[in-house]
Amino acid sequence: MSCVGAHECAGGGPREECGIIGIYGVERAAELAYLGLYSLQHRGQESAGIVASDGQRIQSKKGLGLLAEAIEPDDLSGLPGHMAVGHVRYSTTGSGRVQNIQPLVIEYAGGIVAVAHNGNLTNARALRSAYEGRGSIFQTSTDSEVFVHLLADPAHSKAENPLQEALSRVRGAYSLLMLTARELVAVRDPFGFRPLAFGRLGDGYVVASETCALDLLGAEFLREVEPGEIIALGESGPQSVRFSDERRRAHCVFEYIYFARPDSVIGGETVHNVRLRLGANLAAQWPVDADSVIAIPDSGNSAALGYCRRSGVPLDMGFVRNHYIGRTFITPAADVRVSSVRIKLNILRDVVKGKRLVVVDDSIVRGTTCRERTAALRDAGATEVHLRISAPPIRHPCYYGIDFQHADELIAAERSVDEIRDFVGADSLGYQTIDGLVDALPGSAGRYCLACFGEGYPEPITEDMGKYDLERRR
Repeated sequence: MSCVGAHECAGGGPREECGIIGIYGVERAAELAYLGLYSLQHRGQESAGIVASDGQRIQSKKGLGLLAEAIEPDDLSGLPGHMAVGHVRYSTTGSGRVQNIQPLVIEYAGGIVAVAHNGNLTNARALRSAYEGRGSIFQTSTDSEVFVHLLADPAHSKAENPLQEALSRVRGAYSLLMLTARELVAVRDPFGFRPLAFGRLGDGYVVASETCALDLLGAEFLREVEPGEIIALGESGPQSVRFSDERRRAHCVFEYIYFARPDSVIGGETVHNVRLRLGANLAAQWPVDADSVIAIPDSGNSAALGYCRRSGVPLDMGFVRNHYIGRTFITPAADVRVSSVRIKLNILRDVVKGKRLVVVDDSIVRGTTCRERTAALRDAGATEVHLRISAPPIRHPCYYGIDFQHADELIAAERSVDEIRDFVGADSLGYQTIDGLVDALPGSAGRYCLACFGEGYPEPITEDMGKYDLERRR
């Protein structure tokens, strides 16, 4: 799909997925969707799009880049109506080309439909090959387009519930919004990999990837869309139906560790509180004599505070993050090249000079950025650098919407913790344990996907598909 940050950032840590929002029953819905997407910008900075309907016509505006680059406020006057769906994208299947910008808008025998998808389908290649073999033409290289072909398939369109019939064919992760001329439909996969919040907005409704979007709009958070649930919003009000009896849950733990904003509520608890516990557990597992605790902003902030409170080591600000780096940033000429790490994060030298530091980060994926950052702290005068990581070692690929889809991208798949410590140049390296992670999460371990840490995939993986495989086939 559709779906590094500032953490293993520019060098290659877990990358944002996507953010989706849907508005129903509120005039000038596109403007509200636009505002809501601002609060979801952290989930995708590659492209943005909004599709609106007034009950008769569907109109859209999409573009590459951050939301403000892709859609200007004046564009919203051309998107009238009381229904809208919006999307911000970081691609995990298919490149960032214009054809792949979501929401996808496609016309078929059942009418015009707009599709916004967060997640990754694990059987997209097989489904696409089957349809192409029968003569179907695909306009994009994203797995999200598979949904429309399933809906248009006569074998499904003539069923009592075409959408349920189509969904029975797909595997993997999907939080999905579909907009027709008269209806907004929200869907969450049976495992609940990706979050999806449902709220009331005046006399209408809003569905979004995170509750922070509801907060910005002044909407009342009602509940999460349940795994395996379809909520249809139309003239008769919300209509809910379950399309799966799958009992196992597999919520992505990286929503808590990295992706979601700290002020969002997932699983009944704010992400900030979960990260505080992650940091406290790190302090209990990996204490060290140090002068200061510093965070790698932004997702390391709450965990660093938790480490500080549990350990008693004072918290300080070692890094300042540049929040204004978008996709339009151009690398300078060769004679003024600047490290991508320095572009995004600058060190407060007075804070780190002569200090023994505990540095709290969310994860280590490839390790190269972590090594560069550790070296920069030493150059700034730090006497010791002790890394503490909120996640356990990532040893296995993710097939559900996080952009590390091959084991050879993962330093922990090939090296021991001591070898990783030596590679990044730290004095010590302490990862979160599985028990420490589960202890910090709301509910039981059985609610979460821990596959990337070696705890097994929730369902068999039948396709080892990389980000660009649907393009390379052409």
